[in-house]
Amino acid sequence: MHSSDSEFIVRQDNAVYETDTPVLYSVAEGIATLTLNRPTFNNAQNSQMTYALDAAFRAAVDDDSVKVIVLRGNGKHFSAGHDIGTPGRDIDKPFERAHLWWDHTNKPGGEQLYAREQEVYLGMCRRWRELPKPTIAMVQGACVAGGLMLAWVCDLIVASDDAFFQDPVVRMGIPGVEYFAHPYEMNPRIAKEFLFTGDRMSATRAWQVGMVNRMVPREELEQATYALAAGIARQPRMGLALTKQAINHVEDLQGKRTAMDAVFAWHHFAHAHNELLSGDKLGGFDAKGMARANKQAEDKNQ
Repeated sequence: MHSSDSEFIVRQDNAVYETDTPVLYSVAEGIATLTLNRPTFNNAQNSQMTYALDAAFRAAVDDDSVKVIVLRGNGKHFSAGHDIGTPGRDIDKPFERAHLWWDHTNKPGGEQLYAREQEVYLGMCRRWRELPKPTIAMVQGACVAGGLMLAWVCDLIVASDDAFFQDPVVRMGIPGVEYFAHPYEMNPRIAKEFLFTGDRMSATRAWQVGMVNRMVPREELEQATYALAAGIARQPRMGLALTKQAINHVEDLQGKRTAMDAVFAWHHFAHAHNELLSGDKLGGFDAKGMARANKQAEDKNQ
């Protein structure tokens, strides 16, 4: 055995799911609707949800009747981010993987965390960004951290006027979420403020900086989103696919993909740094701790 290798280990999977359907799927009039369905936990994303979402995206791509895909969240919020504290947190559960990384569940150290986040965070998001069909995120309430990743992989974002956007993970000592699209979703100087402060960005501000395509009153969100989707669905499939590919290619020529590779490495350096200092790769934060810190920051800003 090489000195860099370690024995495989056994981790206990203690996840308890509150639903067997973390993503709902339906098709009507050429539009597929994918609904995040963990409203009890503000649609926090565990692996169960991530793999279900990947399967739903694949179903929408494979269905020739589908021209446009709408991604939405059930309940008050679009998504509160990655699951770092619900009973359904399932980081030690194996799934049938979508990419060619090894099973992380029995690996030690960085072999576990790096492989898992390549698979379920960076890899999945890149996969969804490159779907050949147009995607629209319909955002209400919270779109926080990992929630941003789901909205940002979509081609268009329609937000209600009560929506807010936030990436507070710098509080953990981490330079933003794994799918680091911040300086491409907004001006780099705005992206720095967004990350440095960890403050909420209102839907109005998100529209002003170009992150959001349309902002509408909450009661009009569904109608506005599906009207936009229906208009797009009247365009030819190949024209839509090639247009999407062209714009994504230009973004990547501007450095989007290579920038994400670099920041993903720094993200994992931050995890390792945290673990060396405190024994906790998240810098001592769980879901409740992060919520408290966010609330305290909001109170100070009022």
